[in-house]
Amino acid sequence: MTPRMDAICIVTADLAASLAFYRRLGLDIPAGAESAPHVEATLPGGGRLLWDTEDVVRTYDPGWTAPAGGDRLSLAFLCDSPAEVDAVYDSLTGAGYRGHLEPWDAVWGQRYATVLDPDGCAVSLFAAGG
Repeated sequence: MTPRMDAICIVTADLAASLAFYRRLGLDIPAGAESAPHVEATLPGGGRLLWDTEDVVRTYDPGWTAPAGGDRLSLAFLCDSPAEVDAVYDSLTGAGYRGHLEPWDAVWGQRYATVLDPDGCAVSLFAAGG
């Protein structure tokens, strides 16, 4: 048997804020999930994105502390077009989320932008043909 990648977990300081951000990106997150200590959303293709509050993590890892410094993990969302990258970036930053890198045409042939989620995790938006 070979282990297979199944899920990515976000440890969040503010579950409601994190879920609101990812809902704006189109993830199907169950209604009322904000009151749960652990939340899961199934992604297209069958993988899962999970959220745990910092308090939940400390129940099984009492010495856990929030990471400091640069990003260690980022998520990337594929958009249908370069115009959609710009529109999603504008929608998120217009809603008060922090833009990190405004949309640009990357040398590798994609339109690319980065927004920070409520916990400061980098979330990239990209599309072919930048």
